Amino acid sequence: MKLYEKEGEYNFMRKQNLFISYLLIGLGVYFLIKQLDLALFRPFFGWSTIVAIVGIAFLLHSYTTKEKQNIFIGVILLGLGIHFHGLQNYSFWYNHWSIYTLIIGIAYLIRFFYTKKGLILSIVLITISIIMIFSISLPEWFQGIYGIIDFIETFWPVILIAIGIYFIRKK
Repeated sequence: MKLYEKEGEYNFMRKQNLFISYLLIGLGVYFLIKQLDLALFRPFFGWSTIVAIVGIAFLLHSYTTKEKQNIFIGVILLGLGIHFHGLQNYSFWYNHWSIYTLIIGIAYLIRFFYTKKGLILSIVLITISIIMIFSISLPEWFQGIYGIIDFIETFWPVILIAIGIYFIRKK
């Protein structure tokens, strides 16, 4: 009697086991380094590193199994892990909401390279992020954007709700 009745079921289980394997290896290395208390890696002991490790596991799983749907979440988790690590450890790290849209825009861009979906959204998000990051030093003729920025910063949760409703109603 076979453990798996169909070849497809075996491949599915093997692919799932690969993700768990990558995750366990990453977490094992993290906790081993933490247990050995290596001074070089002390700044990396924190929850942000674990978030980055989960993101790396998703990316490795996507690349080795050729299932590209996990690239997006992998890039987002890796980006968030790097960002939160930077906030915790570096005084010069930029802390603004536009970093999150930049991370999402980069995730869409990397996903586009593999799936050919999401290019326009990635360009829009990255452009908005870059404008917002450098908005402190905008030229005089571009100062009118501050009213729009204030509006967005006040009502961005409403924008998220509207986008969520749009995706629910979209077929």
